[in-house]
Amino acid sequence: MIRALVGTAVMAVGLGVAGAVGDRWLTAVVCFAIVVPLILLLRRFADRAPLRTLGLVRPGLVVLGAGVTLLSAAIVFGAGTALGWLRWGTPDWPQLALFLLTNTVIAFLLEAMPEELVFRGYVFTALPRGLKFAGTLALFTCAALTSNAVRHLIDPAHPLTFAPAGEDPVAYAVLMAVFGITLLVARIRTGSLWTCVGLHLSFLAVNRVVLFGDTRGAGWSAELVAPDAVLLVPAYLLLTAVVLALIPRASSVRPGRLRASRASGLHPSHPC
Repeated sequence: MIRALVGTAVMAVGLGVAGAVGDRWLTAVVCFAIVVPLILLLRRFADRAPLRTLGLVRPGLVVLGAGVTLLSAAIVFGAGTALGWLRWGTPDWPQLALFLLTNTVIAFLLEAMPEELVFRGYVFTALPRGLKFAGTLALFTCAALTSNAVRHLIDPAHPLTFAPAGEDPVAYAVLMAVFGITLLVARIRTGSLWTCVGLHLSFLAVNRVVLFGDTRGAGWSAELVAPDAVLLVPAYLLLTAVVLALIPRASSVRPGRLRASRASGLHPSHPC
């Protein structure tokens, strides 16, 4: 539990300090530079365990996570459009391509890689078996609050809030919980953190284009015509979780077993 809280604190410090920088690109670089090296150092030297025990195996599975998420979003938003819940604007393809490229790089550095390495990597493997799922989910759901607390200490003018500005706290908590569950399903079923990274990137890209494309200059966006249209986001996340749950669960080797195998001269099987 202490290790899990230390990992969460690293994420809070990284996001809080980076958030005070201001510039998007610099914020992303600062967060990545703080969180990723610290987590890798903790695993390698404090825990004395191989880095692959964080789930850093089979990087090609980033395509699986991204692909399943995009397909699920297309199905659900397509159904919502057919029901008349969404009204789409005219796409500006060059602007959309540029936005997706820049958004992917920033999201990878600022959110997808640091958050997955911390929560579905370090925290998930640190918690005891009975607390892995619920504990990881709880700490991830509170990530915005903890990082805002750090930023508030740096800049007292920054409000200490749970949800981002303009969002309902209850709705945000529900969305983060559904998102966290989906990411945990991806982690457990594939045994790879890269599946979660791909899922995370697609989730951010889809939401920022569909829901906030007009304000973010994405080159394409949709208007939510019906109030129920907000349910389409958790709906496509749940569909993603169901699809990923159908994947045969990957085997894993715990750090303790890896150390024991080395001591006995045996060669443990690959975590996946």
